[in-house]
Amino acid sequence: MSEKPAIVLVHGFWGGAAHWSRVIVELQKKGYRDVHAVEIPLTSLADDAERTRKMVAQIKGPVLLVGHSYGGAVISQAGNEPNVQGLVFIAAFAPDAGESPGAITQAHLPKAAANLVPDSDGYLWVKPELFHESFCQDLSQSEGDVLGITQKAPLASTFGDEVSNPAWKNKPSWYQVSTQDHMIHPDNQVRMAARIKPRETLTLDASHASLASRPGEVAAFIDKAATVLQQ
Repeated sequence: MSEKPAIVLVHGFWGGAAHWSRVIVELQKKGYRDVHAVEIPLTSLADDAERTRKMVAQIKGPVLLVGHSYGGAVISQAGNEPNVQGLVFIAAFAPDAGESPGAITQAHLPKAAANLVPDSDGYLWVKPELFHESFCQDLSQSEGDVLGITQKAPLASTFGDEVSNPAWKNKPSWYQVSTQDHMIHPDNQVRMAARIKPRETLTLDASHASLASRPGEVAAFIDKAATVLQQ
């Protein structure tokens, strides 16, 4: 393949497409112009995968799907589209068939598990005053406070939604592990990374928000995957 793939970025729980802003800037510096960031509703895996598939369907050429956090479950579910050439997981869930993010979480509870609170409508929030220490402790306190206030909560039921036919079983994949992650236990990340047999694993001494705290390295990792797919 000689055509550079389009890059489609999928966010996770407690954030939106703008969580990718620093990575987008770094990718543009590397010459990527066909970059997309999906805004998924966080209402169910089916809804979120369908929204991602619809964006992928608008792209005529090859696509590299990149998922952060729960976005990894989304790209696992949505990544079987024929023009998706590869998957990159950034501190992300990579469920097997019949497995949910919630089931994976139970294997090793993360430090921030106690900081999640449901509301009366079934949405699950990170306590805003604890967002910095839970999600992005390697960003500034003020930035963490803003992210806590502007967070996008998922329906709690989404945690239990199972992937049916994970695309990583059929597509080349890459995985970035965050060793200081308080949202997805690093041991779970290491286990998932080994299971998907990635072309490469990148380990960063970073929080769950590696896409914001280490955007240069994350963008370089995405670029490396895209370069491999061009060959």
